[in-house]
Amino acid sequence: MKLIELIKDFDHEILRGNTDVEITEVVYDSRKITEGCLYVCVKGANFDGHSAALDASGSGAVAVLCEHDVETEPDTTVICVENTRYAMAHVAAAYNGYPSKKMKMIGITGTKGKTTTTYLIKSILENAGYKVGLIGTIEVIIGDTHIPAKNTTPESYVLQDYLKRMSDEGCDAVVMEVSSQGLMLHRTEAIEYDLGIFTNIEPDHIGPNEHRDFDHYLSCKSMLFRQCRVGILNGDDKHVDAVLKDHTCQVEKYGLNEGLDIVAKDIELITGKGYLGVSFRTEGLVETDAVIDTPGKFSVYNALCAIAVCRHFNIDNDSIRKALREARVKGRIEIVKVSDDFTLMIDYAHNAMALESLLSTLKEYNPKRLVCLFGCGGNRSKLRRYDMGEVSGRLADLTVITSDNPRDEDPMDIIRDIETGIGRTNGKHISIPDRKDAIRYVIKNGQPGDVIVLAGKGHEDYQEIKGKKYPMDERVLIQEILNE
Repeated sequence: MKLIELIKDFDHEILRGNTDVEITEVVYDSRKITEGCLYVCVKGANFDGHSAALDASGSGAVAVLCEHDVETEPDTTVICVENTRYAMAHVAAAYNGYPSKKMKMIGITGTKGKTTTTYLIKSILENAGYKVGLIGTIEVIIGDTHIPAKNTTPESYVLQDYLKRMSDEGCDAVVMEVSSQGLMLHRTEAIEYDLGIFTNIEPDHIGPNEHRDFDHYLSCKSMLFRQCRVGILNGDDKHVDAVLKDHTCQVEKYGLNEGLDIVAKDIELITGKGYLGVSFRTEGLVETDAVIDTPGKFSVYNALCAIAVCRHFNIDNDSIRKALREARVKGRIEIVKVSDDFTLMIDYAHNAMALESLLSTLKEYNPKRLVCLFGCGGNRSKLRRYDMGEVSGRLADLTVITSDNPRDEDPMDIIRDIETGIGRTNGKHISIPDRKDAIRYVIKNGQPGDVIVLAGKGHEDYQEIKGKKYPMDERVLIQEILNE
């Protein structure tokens, strides 16, 4: 494709060279330069790609996209733009033939619930006969291909490549998680979403290389609603009006309170043998009833969101009910049946906020005991360990402290930090460093009426120790323990 075709969608200045050159590939990693490519200089947290422009042009790049003039070989075309990440998103869309325009695009942003809601929507749409691609925290799904995710929202060039593959595969729709980082770094630029979703927002991802404060986090989330045709938002979230500031989309709201477009009524918690769920009915733009095989009010919010989305695909209530009942998300309140006497589940809750939300929800089911097994990652803030220990000590009847991803730290040092947090409460606890031994303990000692949570690992199928990832999937560990 000619360079002039790749740069036509944004303002630019040609510092030197010819825009009629043929571009064979778009590259933003200076270590992956190929003959005939366009090299995009991206400034990252630890490396500024502008410093590699001369090497890139010497290694075969015929054109360079930059934010300021850079040194290159004499015959290299140099294009200057205000923001190379913004420009790269448009270049990537053009290079891949604008694939997002060929499918219905659904983007979901929020602090919690994004992953579960993407799978719920995918399940409902597929039950109704649509072919759906998925991009999210756990994986990218293209037809029968499952690709482990590196980022919730991939870099724009990777994202557009995925979208092209989905379009080529015959997908009718794409449902994807849109992170605040993805919006801030323009990864989703050049995509106009048919539907933009907001689940909720709480202080998170604030710190170096992320967001400077909560207001900045909030403003990045709000960008989605200037990039979609219809916005579907959790109307019960206290920040919803701030998220909608300067929005350009049609707005629909869902929730539990009166006055919203879709409202959940008659919510009932359901307890069965080794099972927790919830039922409800809806009023407003969609009137139906539903049962979900995951617990708590946040499950109702996720389901309401999925129902609101599927209204735009004219899906009948029977299909919605069936899909909600059957949808499963790996590592998100994932109930693993091991006994009729007690309930065991796996969840990704790996910070104090998520753990408190999960345990508070489970306490509403009045279990005989609430047992929480978790560890904390190494090379991370000690404050997270103290806070998670305090939350579990306060809400769980028994905490089993174990190892998570110790990385470069001694697992016992991490465990002692968690114990410090639990020490602020009257909570009972036991420490079992080996995670399989810890899981064996909670299963062997499960009592009738218990709810047992294995928290922190969720969908992960490895344990990271001293820079190496070792296979470790809690589902496999559970099965091995049952086989014993």
